[in-house]
Amino acid sequence: MAPLPVDPEAVRAMIVAAAEAAVLPRFRSLSAGDIRTKSGPNDLVTEADLHCQAILSEKLGALLPEAAVVGEEGGGTEAEACAAIAAAEWCWIIDPLDGTHNFAHGRAGFAVMVALAHRGETVAGWIHEPLGGETVVASRGQGAWSGGRRLAAAAPRALKQMTGVLYIGARRAPALHARVKSMEGELGPTSFNRSAGIEYLGLAGARFHYAIFTRLLPWDHAPGVLMFEEAGGHVAYWDGEPYRPAAARPVPLLAAPTEASWRDLRAAFDS
Repeated sequence: MAPLPVDPEAVRAMIVAAAEAAVLPRFRSLSAGDIRTKSGPNDLVTEADLHCQAILSEKLGALLPEAAVVGEEGGGTEAEACAAIAAAEWCWIIDPLDGTHNFAHGRAGFAVMVALAHRGETVAGWIHEPLGGETVVASRGQGAWSGGRRLAAAAPRALKQMTGVLYIGARRAPALHARVKSMEGELGPTSFNRSAGIEYLGLAGARFHYAIFTRLLPWDHAPGVLMFEEAGGHVAYWDGEPYRPAAARPVPLLAAPTEASWRDLRAAFDS
């Protein structure tokens, strides 16, 4: 693996500053004209998203000029974003405001997310929760850290005793969606914060045990997957292949505390 070409702390400081400039001042202060829809009524973009992405694109681009920049608000499709990540030697992947639906409705549960990919694989990730001020930083092979504390994923338990994060679309994965509905009496607590970033903070921080995602936009998962893996968790596509932000695959993603518990969970949800 190539040495990390940036100082993770410098990136963290840029993300915190962008959130303080673009996101926090607009929380519960948006006008109707500051909110627009994209693909549907629940897919929103606000002036905070756009301003934060502009700041991060400029600052991160200046920090590593040879890197491409792919952002959620870049206007391209998922396939185009993945292709750009795959084609670049280095690539910044930016989600300027994950959990926009919560933010636009004045609710907590949003984060600023950044990843750095090298030849299509995530090598560093940052997730910042502006309201609480927590930032988790992960570098491949160096662990996941919140401040000076190294994070560790939760230990596996019986299914009924684990908290799961279940983002399973009925249209994207109808059989898996039906299976989960049939398992309601077998499952423990579940989390649905409407923000992948918040869920990954919970996974890396041992508040949640496992997760299944069926919508795999690269900016939603690139930093969080690395973070959870660096905290000791195991993440793979449903067929066992490792996650890559450069791959636009229509396959569910499963995160579990260990490789053995990953196999057990896949078997339980496959039955």
